Amino acid sequence: MRSHYCGQLDETLVDQTVTLCGWVHRRRDHGGVIFLDMRDRDGIAQVVVDPDTADAFATADRARSEFVLRISGRVRLRPEGTQNPKMPTGMVEVLAKEVEVLNTAATPPFQLDEHGKVGEDVRLKYRYIDLRRPEMIEKLRLRSRISHHVRAFLEGQGFLDIETPILTRATPEGARDYLVPSRTHPGSFFALPQSPQLFKQLLMVSGFDRYYQIAKCFRDEDLRADRQPEFTQIDIEASFVEEEDIMGIAESMIRGLFQDVLNVELPAFPRMTWAEAMHRYGSDKPDLRIPLTLVDVDDLMQQVDFKVFSGPASAADGRVAALKVAGGASMSRKVIDDYTKFVGIYGAKGLAWIKVNERAKGLEGLQSPIVKFMENVVEELLDRVGAQDGDIVFFGADKASVVNEALGALRVKLGEDLNLYTSDWAPLWVVDFPMFEADDKGALSPLHHPFTSPSCSPEELKADPAAALSRAYDMVLNGTELGGGSIRIHDQQMQSTVLEILGIGEEEAREKFGFLLDALHYGAPPHGGLAFGLDRLVMLMSGARTIREVIAFPKTQSASCPMTEAPGEVSLEQLRELNIRLRQKAKAEGQE
Repeated sequence: MRSHYCGQLDETLVDQTVTLCGWVHRRRDHGGVIFLDMRDRDGIAQVVVDPDTADAFATADRARSEFVLRISGRVRLRPEGTQNPKMPTGMVEVLAKEVEVLNTAATPPFQLDEHGKVGEDVRLKYRYIDLRRPEMIEKLRLRSRISHHVRAFLEGQGFLDIETPILTRATPEGARDYLVPSRTHPGSFFALPQSPQLFKQLLMVSGFDRYYQIAKCFRDEDLRADRQPEFTQIDIEASFVEEEDIMGIAESMIRGLFQDVLNVELPAFPRMTWAEAMHRYGSDKPDLRIPLTLVDVDDLMQQVDFKVFSGPASAADGRVAALKVAGGASMSRKVIDDYTKFVGIYGAKGLAWIKVNERAKGLEGLQSPIVKFMENVVEELLDRVGAQDGDIVFFGADKASVVNEALGALRVKLGEDLNLYTSDWAPLWVVDFPMFEADDKGALSPLHHPFTSPSCSPEELKADPAAALSRAYDMVLNGTELGGGSIRIHDQQMQSTVLEILGIGEEEAREKFGFLLDALHYGAPPHGGLAFGLDRLVMLMSGARTIREVIAFPKTQSASCPMTEAPGEVSLEQLRELNIRLRQKAKAEGQE
């Protein structure tokens, strides 16, 4: 039906006849001449319809926003003074000879060139209209380019694209699994995969050596700006590799991707241990574009007669840290109060601070409600953080986990609010993660998953599991975890030791992971891998605020779809076929 896309028109087509198909983006009537901005997935082209072509003019006259048209006409240069060099098609226009209405359209719920005034709920309800916007089309085109580059790179590295099951087995601890009832096996359920983890390890046992998949994954969890109940993962696994092999492949892929798609040369990827990241930045995914760092002052605060500081400073699980902001002394009390409320979101009970107005005046040159409690250490404290006139120093004092999370989040917010970024892109690798983390009762759980290999022997792991490090690695970019992975356990004795430390007995282990444990008896090779969040990667590269902007049909933060109204109720007949009765409905009907 068409000869060209709208966005393909340029000076090389002058005097040629073209046929365009698309939507009316905008219609203007100027002194008897009708201008139609025609839009398709490739761009916008200006079409001129004059009264000399009576039939075409009459059709164009009744066309309205979002009508679907087919237009044939001659390409010509725009008149001097009307050219728009900011548009790819801004130097030419089409003089229409034929205009055909392929379909009419009701008045859209919002104008596509005024979407900023429309709430996200409306945009998601009418997503098929929202996706017509050039900004959204460009994001999904970028996503397609990224997926294409990833596939081409990995296949060039010898990786095979292999699909793993979507219907699989639920694990007893998988409370966040999406469950799918089986009609053919009454009372039994499949689960949608949170990750292809076990299957890709089994592919390594099977001898496929290098596997990749752009896989759909599902998690029934509370959502945030960068989470969805269904998301897409770039999944990679390889045999006979060490950490450096997988990290090298992943880094090369991301470097090439940024160069090919954005024409950006990423800087070096420094290595940082998990311990250093938490110590200096309060986060295992630090944004290195922000020059602020946390400084420990526990030893100084142990000397003050102020339990808010001395208590955490002396506690085994406590921490007191300082965060200096150069030039921050000009902050108003209201701004500081707002930051105090902000850290409260992360469990902090308050936010202490000292404004350094004039250090030469000693205590008189400082402004703070707490400085009177630390007169004996304040000079040493200011020296340690490198405070100068005009700076402000914030403090966190609590359990180390609370201080890290609160000050780590404050550091990021200050960087954004004060525009402290020193570069556009700051990648790094975070390595040497702890093997386990302990809850409030001291029970251990894997920091990543129980198939991550520790960097010690089974005997050493058993002797001191809390001190063990794992062979895990995360790629971080601008404070966002792009991907994470590890060398996996391929030895049956090591796997049994890890499960034993986690309190998983032989019977429970068989129930949860029996097929994997069996596979480890049959010559499992050393292997490891990594998974990137594709949605998150596209969000970063496109500059979108949330991953919902880079997914064609996303769910809301409440895991629902305003457009299809999913999830929805199903008929009683369907439930009977699945041997399911809803308890809430049964209660309402007086049954139990």
